Amino acid sequence: MQKNRLGQSSVHVSNLTLGCMSLGTDPDNVASLIDQALDAGINHLDTADLYDFGMNETLIGDAIHERRKDIVLTSKVGNHFDATKKDWFWDPSKDHIKNGLKESLRRLQTDYLDVYMLHGGTIDDPIDESIAAFEELKEEGLILAYGISSIRSNVIREYVQRSNMDVVMMQYSLLDRRPEEAMLDLLHEHNISVLARGPLAKGILADGGSRQLDAKAQDGLLGYSYPELEMIHEELSRIGGFGNTRNELALKYVLRHPAVASAVFGASSPEQIKANTDWKTEEPLSKDLYHQLAGLTKPIQYTNHR
Repeated sequence: MQKNRLGQSSVHVSNLTLGCMSLGTDPDNVASLIDQALDAGINHLDTADLYDFGMNETLIGDAIHERRKDIVLTSKVGNHFDATKKDWFWDPSKDHIKNGLKESLRRLQTDYLDVYMLHGGTIDDPIDESIAAFEELKEEGLILAYGISSIRSNVIREYVQRSNMDVVMMQYSLLDRRPEEAMLDLLHEHNISVLARGPLAKGILADGGSRQLDAKAQDGLLGYSYPELEMIHEELSRIGGFGNTRNELALKYVLRHPAVASAVFGASSPEQIKANTDWKTEEPLSKDLYHQLAGLTKPIQYTNHR
């Protein structure tokens, strides 16, 4: 599987990433799914301290401790949570970011993270303080690279201007093309890599997406009506009939922009991991097919947090 460098860091990630939020809480199943992803060529696992209030990190730590050197590990911070009460509040302070890392390292059974990200962010945050925390952790060798996970274009721009971050995780798919408005080009110009989460749009763009349409989009999604989504699904099936699965088309679409280093998909079953990895990931989408896919959907724009 192709490996791409994150920004100007020493970190190289596979062009597919296993998002671990949906792995569940059965230790054997978590370990099995991670092993399957690694065996398929994926080297990058993405988690966050808030997922299952720390349990997700703990299960990943148990599953990978013997293979840590082969894995690029990302986690996120900013949601100050109480695992007993199952509640949390937003806290981008330096103290919380640094203390949060200590707890994540303990749960993940490692002495460093490859990538550490702020799990959100608002324009009213103490941004310079948050950046200082990440910079100090990097200087201490506890993290190799840092960035933010955000869909807020105004926050992303502040970090571009004020930090030395290497990566931004943002929602991006054939249905959610908001990053194409300006963000992808801006980040590419500043040598900041993108991790594209939600590339299958809640499974709607995947094989078997008709079930997800009925379950998750009866009232529409991202400005698309249910009939419009049905049409897109049918057209993807038609295009896929020429040798590409819907999963492959959706993933290759977001990977085509040079800013995108990896597409982050979630999985809760072996079948889902196989569907997302069982294609030639080194072969990019052709220009003609890219434009054909783009013609199916709308280049929607950010309306909030501009």
